[in-house]
Amino acid sequence: MPRHRCTVYSESDYDDDDDDDNVTMRCLSCEDDYDPDDAGTCKECYDEANETEEELKREIQDLKSKVSFLTLSSPLDAPSTTDLVLLPSTDAFSPSIPAHKAVLVSRSPVFRAMLENDMEESRSGTIKIADVSYDSLRAFVNYLYTAEAFLDNQMACNLLVLAEKYQVKHLKAYCEKYLISKLNWEKAIVNFAFAHQHNANQLQDAALAVIMENMDNLTKNEDYTELVDSNPRLVVEIYEAYLSKQVNTAATLGQ
Repeated sequence: MPRHRCTVYSESDYDDDDDDDNVTMRCLSCEDDYDPDDAGTCKECYDEANETEEELKREIQDLKSKVSFLTLSSPLDAPSTTDLVLLPSTDAFSPSIPAHKAVLVSRSPVFRAMLENDMEESRSGTIKIADVSYDSLRAFVNYLYTAEAFLDNQMACNLLVLAEKYQVKHLKAYCEKYLISKLNWEKAIVNFAFAHQHNANQLQDAALAVIMENMDNLTKNEDYTELVDSNPRLVVEIYEAYLSKQVNTAATLGQ
């Protein structure tokens, strides 16, 4: 997305019949003239500069969060050779995934409790992960090392489930951000139910907002019928949120 900083200069044009300066302020980015009283920049460039600043702040915060996530909690670096393996328990023929205890302990409080106490995983050096495919588990372990993942909708959901289970907050937020970016009306109800099940509050709020924008089509959506059967309480929450929004809107208009 192109961004630019707005810079200004002034020109003084003198009329032969008038001794007063005719000052013209021009933005060097967009080359539009503007009133000198407009605080030194045209409004469009000023708004764009503010937007760019906010984007940079978010990027810096994301980088700080990533660095914090990737920093080992132990003062000692991970050993050069791996000292444990992870296995997807649903696929006995999949190869094991090697990892370092120091990395897993630093990234997940669940792994920390598992590996720093006298538990089977700590003694055997093998961690069996239930209800996960080999590809998803490999992507999960890779994220613990790199804070990066190649996502599609299914992989984002799979990794979010693992992030919730092993309390890897950075990964959970990463997956939520991706799912929100791909959110639309066709996916809204499914994502709302999924987010509710796995305590993904940001995704749940975003999905609910999309649903409330399409209330006229709610009952026509095939996922709505399934939600009524599987979790009617969530259907009630949707209508309660919609009614609350309507009441708040009416109150605002009535002021």
